[in-house]
Amino acid sequence: MNLKIKDFLSITDLKKEELLFVLKTAKDFKSGKLKADSLKEKSVAMIFEKPSTRTRLSFQTAIYELGGQPINLNSTEMQLSRGETVHDTAKVISRYVHAITLRTFEHSRVVELAKHATVPVINALSDFEHPCQILADLQTMEEKTGLQGIKAVFVGDGDNNVTNSFIFACAILGIPLTVACPKKYSPKKAVIEKARSLSKNMGLSITDDPKAAVKDADVIYTDVWISMGMEKESAERKKAFMPFQVNSKLMSYAGESNYIIMHDLPAHRGEEITDEIIDGPHSVVFDEAENRKHAQKAILHLLMTRNINKR
Repeated sequence: MNLKIKDFLSITDLKKEELLFVLKTAKDFKSGKLKADSLKEKSVAMIFEKPSTRTRLSFQTAIYELGGQPINLNSTEMQLSRGETVHDTAKVISRYVHAITLRTFEHSRVVELAKHATVPVINALSDFEHPCQILADLQTMEEKTGLQGIKAVFVGDGDNNVTNSFIFACAILGIPLTVACPKKYSPKKAVIEKARSLSKNMGLSITDDPKAAVKDADVIYTDVWISMGMEKESAERKKAFMPFQVNSKLMSYAGESNYIIMHDLPAHRGEEITDEIIDGPHSVVFDEAENRKHAQKAILHLLMTRNINKR
């Protein structure tokens, strides 16, 4: 199967069959069944406008293992920081490399970069979506619980980039999802409408009762309460989200099922999740982190093997 997309900006860029194929490719890379040098003698520019640990390392190692050269670019050291336009940056960088990843604040920046670049652009995180993270999450879910006949729950901030991408992914795959969050921090109406447009029968529910939400769940996912750029809201958010902390008391309502606990990391231990849970027997957060490399290797490989150099 060939992907029909040039860029990977949103999890919704992939139809169900394509998404499952990306996950199969990631699985084959991880197992060693698939080996490829699809980036041999090719370079990938990695632009970071936000701090990064997992995204930087996973992309850099994925590119290297595909035979390519990763080029790390800190935006503060680029002419972008001195007023050069995204348009001009995209045009120039496309003359030097074979693909571009961008970790940024405003989603509009990665969209604009892809519009003007003549090489594939991958969203390595924006304020609206984190699609590469969700690929790794789905790969982890497939390994641990399977993707059919399961119940997924997201506990915490219902209005952030990870939640948005997770909602969209569950819609695409037909996975029933409950988002447990304070009413003030519920998913945006536009996100819910988009998700429902992706799946006529999507089982999406929003609740402010985390105890009821986790009952009989197979997948319980949480994320930080205070994302980068929200530090001024720290006190207000901590107060609002404390009843949604993933801790032993909340997990007592999940029952005795073999559920998994997920977190995209970095975790603020003692806030959205406690030590005994993130380090406990149900936690798969470090498998999830490892899968970032395999999932990103898959999307890089599939985009590059399309041999698209310009629109």
